[in-house]
Amino acid sequence: MNSPIGLSEGCRDALHHLRETREINTVILRFADTPGVLVVEVEGNLTHEELVAALPAGQARLVVHELSFATPEGARRREQLLVLWMPADAGAQEEEAYTAGYNALKEYLPDVHVHLTARRAGQLEYRRLVALAG
Repeated sequence: MNSPIGLSEGCRDALHHLRETREINTVILRFADTPGVLVVEVEGNLTHEELVAALPAGQARLVVHELSFATPEGARRREQLLVLWMPADAGAQEEEAYTAGYNALKEYLPDVHVHLTARRAGQLEYRRLVALAG
């Protein structure tokens, strides 16, 4: 994808809402019909199981998710994750576009430090995400 990635106004609003309030913990993004523009597909307060279920089996998506967990010492923590969902059925052109979107979101969200690519649901297992968030 040679064109720059854009975030729709709704996308920017949803990401701001996620970062600034406790009302939602997940924003799932997809590319709009307009080439190179990311739009919100899901904005909500999802459980881990709901998050995994919301990801389409054969299509790529970008996810910003606030993971809540307890440290081994018992302290409650929250860590935001940026996930590139790239299942095996996604095509090469889709992978190129979503990878560009993933890189654009890394720049747009510099305070998100946990980045991962998942190609199957097992890679989003809760304990694995907690280990990555640390």
